[in-house]
Order: sequence, then structure tokens, then C-alpha cells
Amino acid sequence: MEITPSILTADFARLGETLEEAVEAGINWIHMDVMDGNWVVNRTITFGPALIRSVRDRLGPEVTIDCHLMITNAEDTWKQYADAGVDIVIAHIEAVDDFPALITEMHQAGIGVGCVLNPDTPADEVMPLLSELDLVLVMSVVPGKGGQSFMPEVEDKVRAFRAAIDAQESAGGRKVKLMIDGGIKDHNAAMVAEWGIDIAVVGSGLINDRGSIAENLTAINEALE
Repeated sequence: MEITPSILTADFARLGETLEEAVEAGINWIHMDVMDGNWVVNRTITFGPALIRSVRDRLGPEVTIDCHLMITNAEDTWKQYADAGVDIVIAHIEAVDDFPALITEMHQAGIGVGCVLNPDTPADEVMPLLSELDLVLVMSVVPGKGGQSFMPEVEDKVRAFRAAIDAQESAGGRKVKLMIDGGIKDHNAAMVAEWGIDIAVVGSGLINDRGSIAENLTAINEALE
């Protein structure tokens, strides 16, 4: 299972150094959480395309960057993030009116497409899109609501996606990455890996004041062994 850091717990005054530390520790995927101050429950504003462009310029093309759009107008603004240098744009099934059309537009622009669903959104909302997606992100906390614990009740949803993705690939269809985000740390990383997760987003479990990124990543990887 691959680990990708969410940068929201980083000190933005030294974000460049933190990201380079992550890459030096062995991270090759960066997760960018974009909140517009409207769609998420705590009305937080995080950052936009300008910061993402700075991250891309700092890290170069070798590192995969996704952006998780927790916003109301992904259909109108996704191109700004593509132009900023992201590889994959992840939009919420709950916030997009015409997801098939969005997939078509992004693929025509050469951008990977991810679909994310909240903990209380059933997998059936996304399953019909699976043959066209590049990534499915299952939230294991409510987006934008701080201080939450990991929600183990998403297990059945994750396993349903794992089975459907494997069946699709076995039939010669598109390979889809399965990602989880919310409350992932060294104590539960092995559990979600066993569920079939390909990529786990880790925030405070990776970027914190209790140890270096390399030390925290080692603890997670040792838990996965």
C-alpha cells in the first residue's frame, strides 16, 4: 500500500522543505486538499491553484500530485488545477451534477479523474462510473470536520469497490486505484491494506511534531509488514 501525505498539517511557512523531506523519505505521491470555504462543514478555505503550481515547480514532474476538490464548482474550475500541474483531479460525487460529462472533459484534457464519496454515501452512487475512472477515494471521516476518528464502518464499501475493480481489471477493463482518507495512522494502516486499499492518505500521522516524516513513514511501513 502506498502512502501519500495530506499537507494540511504542515507548517505552510516551510512547506517546500517539508515536501522535499517527504520525497527524500520515499514519498512519491502528494495529496492536495482544496476547500472553498463553502462546501465543507467547517467552512474552511485551504488553498488553490497558485500554491499547487508552486508545489509542482518545487518537486518536478517525477512526483504524482492529486487534488481533492471539496468545492461546489468543480465542473467549472477543474481546469485551473490541471493547468497548475496536477496529475489527477478528484471530485465529490455529492457535489457534481453531471459526473460522466466531467470525466469526459478531464480525460480529453489528459488529466486523471478520481471520484470521492463521503462516509454516508453508498458505493452504488459511484459504481456505474467505475469503467471510466482512474481512482476512487473513500472518505473515512467527514470532509472538513476536524478532530474525527477513523470510521471503520466504511469497510464494506471499500471491499465492494475492491471486488468490483478487480473484476473489471480481470475482464480487461480499466485499472482503477482505490484510495482512503481520514484518520489513517500506523495503528490501522495494516487493516485498511488488508481491505484492499492501494493508496492511503495520511495527515497528522505523517506530518507532525512527534517525529520526522521519515520516522513516521517507517513506523507505518513496519506496521504494514
